[in-house]
Amino acid sequence: MEGINPGHVRGLGFDATCSLVVLDKQFRPLAVNIEGEDSRNIVMWMDHRASSQADRINSTNHDVLKYVGGVISVEMQPPKLLWLKENLHSCWEKAGHFFDLPDYLSWKATGVPARSFCTLVCKWTYSADKAWDDSFWKLVGLEDFVTENYKRIGNHVLPPGASVGNGLTLKAAKELGLPEGIAVGASLIDAHAGGLGVIGADVKGHSLPCENHPITSRIALICGTSSCHMAISDSPIFVPGIWGPYYSAMLPGFWLNEGGQSATGKLIEHVVRGHAAFPELEKEANASGQNIYTYLNRHLDLIKKASPVGFLAVDLHVWPDFHGNRSPLADPTLKGMMSGLTLSHGIDDLAVTYLATIQAIALGTRHILDTMQTSGHHINTLFVCGGLSKNPLFVQMHADITGMPVVLSKEVESVLVGAAILGACACGDFTSIQGAMEQMGKIGKIVQPNYQDKRFYDKKYEVFLKLVEHQREYKAIMQGVQSMYL
Repeated sequence: MEGINPGHVRGLGFDATCSLVVLDKQFRPLAVNIEGEDSRNIVMWMDHRASSQADRINSTNHDVLKYVGGVISVEMQPPKLLWLKENLHSCWEKAGHFFDLPDYLSWKATGVPARSFCTLVCKWTYSADKAWDDSFWKLVGLEDFVTENYKRIGNHVLPPGASVGNGLTLKAAKELGLPEGIAVGASLIDAHAGGLGVIGADVKGHSLPCENHPITSRIALICGTSSCHMAISDSPIFVPGIWGPYYSAMLPGFWLNEGGQSATGKLIEHVVRGHAAFPELEKEANASGQNIYTYLNRHLDLIKKASPVGFLAVDLHVWPDFHGNRSPLADPTLKGMMSGLTLSHGIDDLAVTYLATIQAIALGTRHILDTMQTSGHHINTLFVCGGLSKNPLFVQMHADITGMPVVLSKEVESVLVGAAILGACACGDFTSIQGAMEQMGKIGKIVQPNYQDKRFYDKKYEVFLKLVEHQREYKAIMQGVQSMYL
């Protein structure tokens, strides 16, 4: 913490991805791989190896599935746990603790194996009113947890921002260079921390459609490797294919629905770096002293001529589910699609392909928003943070395609603001998360949609929905053929 006086730090908060950390009974790392390498003891959130386990869990139609959009995701923890039990017996027998990564970090800091209400509710099927549901775990083949009273997955649960134990341990304090005993707040998943950091900012005087409406008119879009769409409501709203409703999982007293796209920043990188012209792009960008995305954005401006830049992709359409669909179709088997390819392989073609990919991600956000609105949400403003919010083309496409203004946080890394809110609440500087949000979240830039382009993007959206319709038709045809050879 260069330049910061450790004595001025009053509290800490942790956020992280919802990856699964496995420890043995002595809290030592335990391998989650067939090679037995204990240093590799984390199943990453985007690991899809447990797809068949997720399918079997979903086939039970258990009541808890109503609170994950009707379909549990392979990215959640029950399928991963079932996969470990069925495929790595040694790991399963030796395992003493299964942590969500955010809770693992708070344990490392405090020595207290408490779990955050956020992680358990959003990724483990924990319930605000019923806690763990014994019948679910027995039905899916994970009855071990019921027998042991959920010791390995968490029977000490705290609301986000609550003080954990006696604060920072001496060992953790030495490692972090901070005073022993400072408060540590119960954790949040990274996207939920981003939601706290951006969605509660004061909008007075900014002429935004959400200004004279409740906070439920806002949605937080946290976009990085993947993207999460966090919408809140006063009462539970059940949205097919959208995770939740989760009570008090992000903002106390509100229900949360969480949409998402499994690959966004990762998809853009995959498409750009996989193009034949990438070496040329990299060379030109380096020579100009720009990063590759700034260079591509400026190149698009050079070739757009008189038309708006988005029109360059009039004939190129992308379905962005190269890593399956998280929301609102909740189908991890879907694949990516491109329509309109040519033999071109220069930087012009790379730039337009990059543009069409960003448009596809924004169209996916529109698909999620439409599904939420149809089910009862009333959203009129996007609050965007995360790495992709630094890309002006990404931001403008989201404004143009959704038809909503985009509010950017003054602090781009709003996930860190959310974690700081947890620390501020844990040490008592704020008595509520809501109060901390209002003071610590600040508005930066506001990007308005180009309403004159609405008809163009309505047509692009029409094609977008046709792409997945056609993919499912193709899949049905090929499944019929495949069965003849089995």
